[in-house]
Amino acid sequence: MSVAHADDADDYSRPTGETYHAEKALPSGDFYTGQWRDNLPHGHGKYLWTDGCMYVGEWHRGKTMGKGRFSWPSGATYEGDFKNGYMDGKGTYIDSSGDLYRGSWVMNLRHGQGTKSYVNGDCYDGEWRRGLQDGHGRYQWKNENHYIGQWKNGMMNGNGTMIWSNGNRYDGSWEDSAPKGNGTFRWSDGSFYVGVWSKDPKEQNGTYYPSTSTGNFDWQPQQVFYVDLSECVVCTCQRIPVLPSQKMPVWYGSSSEQSSSGNRTKSSERPRRRSVDGRVSNAEMELRNNGSGYLQVDDTESNRSSLGPLRIQPAKKQGQTISKGHKNYDLMLNLQLGIRHSVGRPAPATSLDLKASAFDPKEKLWTKFPSEGSKYTPPHQSCEFKWKDYCPVVFRTLRKLFNVDAADYMLSICGNDALRELSSPGKSGSFFYLTNDDRYMIKTMKKAETKVLIRMLPAYYNHVRACENTLVTKFFGLHCVKLTGTAQKKVRFVIMGNLFCTGHSIHRRFDLKGSSHGRLTTKPESEIDPNTTLKDLDLNFLFRLQKNWFQEFCRQVDKDCEFLEQERIMDYSLLVGLHFREASCNNSATPTSGARTPTGDSRPSRGEMDRFLLDASKLASMQLGINMPARVERTVRKSDAENQLVGEPTGEFYDVILYFGVIDILQDYDISKKLEHAYKSMQYDPTSISAVDPKQYSRRFRDFIFRIFVEDT
Repeated sequence: MSVAHADDADDYSRPTGETYHAEKALPSGDFYTGQWRDNLPHGHGKYLWTDGCMYVGEWHRGKTMGKGRFSWPSGATYEGDFKNGYMDGKGTYIDSSGDLYRGSWVMNLRHGQGTKSYVNGDCYDGEWRRGLQDGHGRYQWKNENHYIGQWKNGMMNGNGTMIWSNGNRYDGSWEDSAPKGNGTFRWSDGSFYVGVWSKDPKEQNGTYYPSTSTGNFDWQPQQVFYVDLSECVVCTCQRIPVLPSQKMPVWYGSSSEQSSSGNRTKSSERPRRRSVDGRVSNAEMELRNNGSGYLQVDDTESNRSSLGPLRIQPAKKQGQTISKGHKNYDLMLNLQLGIRHSVGRPAPATSLDLKASAFDPKEKLWTKFPSEGSKYTPPHQSCEFKWKDYCPVVFRTLRKLFNVDAADYMLSICGNDALRELSSPGKSGSFFYLTNDDRYMIKTMKKAETKVLIRMLPAYYNHVRACENTLVTKFFGLHCVKLTGTAQKKVRFVIMGNLFCTGHSIHRRFDLKGSSHGRLTTKPESEIDPNTTLKDLDLNFLFRLQKNWFQEFCRQVDKDCEFLEQERIMDYSLLVGLHFREASCNNSATPTSGARTPTGDSRPSRGEMDRFLLDASKLASMQLGINMPARVERTVRKSDAENQLVGEPTGEFYDVILYFGVIDILQDYDISKKLEHAYKSMQYDPTSISAVDPKQYSRRFRDFIFRIFVEDT
């Protein structure tokens, strides 16, 4: 990475804000020529690196921003839009082999609509996500075979049509670039084969219909995989060796350097100058440990002093391990025994097209677990209990739909590691348990909630099947433990995905409804830590998403809210978790715009951030609401507006990784909620309370969410 010391005496003799032409030979050997303002490239300019890379185009406060052209010594070029140093917007990239991509980019990745022309004659035109073909697209091979249909992670996946140059065609389902599921193969002479397709001959099943009595009865469906598709190989994209954002220089201008020469202006007398991030930088900005386990950013500028420091504490693992002697130890054993029995029970392979009978509320299985064991259950140390599975076929299919491996699922919940109980029950009185690997959360349920889930299960199944990127809670199982003896106690619980199962620390978490009454955390500030769930009136950020993510987010929120409204559900929340990228190394939160970066701190470089973002394992896990790179802008509320839901933007930005999803989706608008609404409406503003009609709730929720989530421009 290049480091430029912009310390020419001439720079400090010019008025602040003056733009002029400059030529800079930098200590690293790099060279810049072009427009210059406030000790930074600003306007049109050319930057030449010692390794032969070159950028010619627009700059904004030291970063490539706007139209530009970046070239590599290999001969590869990118020409198009730049944003904060990234290839972002519309642009054309030609790699060293001659492959050409023209279309949309987001943070150095092909993302959106685009066309890729390969040097061998192949061509793809369609949708991209995270650098790979994903969505609807058309791929044509040089021999004129072509595929039109759905893609996923760079492979033909979903419904699609393959047409060969000889007139044969396949219409149907695909998986990993091969027919899988229902489909029809047609010959140019009118013959066709209809059936279920699979590379495994044992799973292949169908009927051949010849166009004449002399049809090809020796034909085998497996020929499609090993003969017809043998030349239909999708070309891969050549990896960009060095990303433009990794080459962006960091412009330092420390006060010690500037005062070391007698002919330079002293620090106290220097005119106000902007830092590389654009803030006036002669005010002292310090990043220091305050001795309380976290770091803070102090800003002594008058227009920022009211904000105070943004403090980030190291996150700690949630919950108390349930060990022997814990009041719920036996319940945990019962739960683990039941899950192991349910998931491990042999069952026929199921199609994703379920019969209506699978959703019948009476579709439940009871199993007795005596302490001494039985023909179907093992002996155990807990008391005797009964175990109930609700709609087992549906939840088994949901786990398949959510790509949950049965063995991993059992290992997470029923392995040697104990569950962890969260420190306090939720507002509803339910208890929450986490698996040791944080993948699954188990919540105890009231009978009414259980009924709601079973009632809405058909619609829920259809919704999550149709919406791959749905934000609503993922349910994996619904069960009941009934203890024998005099108590006859029933404990119902649901197993859900844990939204914050991540290798990143969650530094802030918010539960957001869009209402104001009672939506302020009651804890004193000294007791608030990363595990504290903050509420609407605690929110002090706007969430800025890249254009494609923002559009997808808006579409999905609309779909999810429409589904919940149709099911008469209200009182749900958007749970949001923030990981501050700058805190990865030093447990501090440093603004990316508005704070000066001290020389020698351990802040991750842009190159390190790019390597993180483009790591294959990270890309595979990046989706809407999960592992999403974004920016947040700090906000501040007016002192005279106690119930102001959205604060005023301050221009102070932070790079974050976001996790979010819609939770608490099992509260319908029943008689108790109607009474709550009537009672509270007499005491408070009816628009400020949470208990409102599902239609009104959905509208208010969306209005609020679309005010705090905005497109990053």
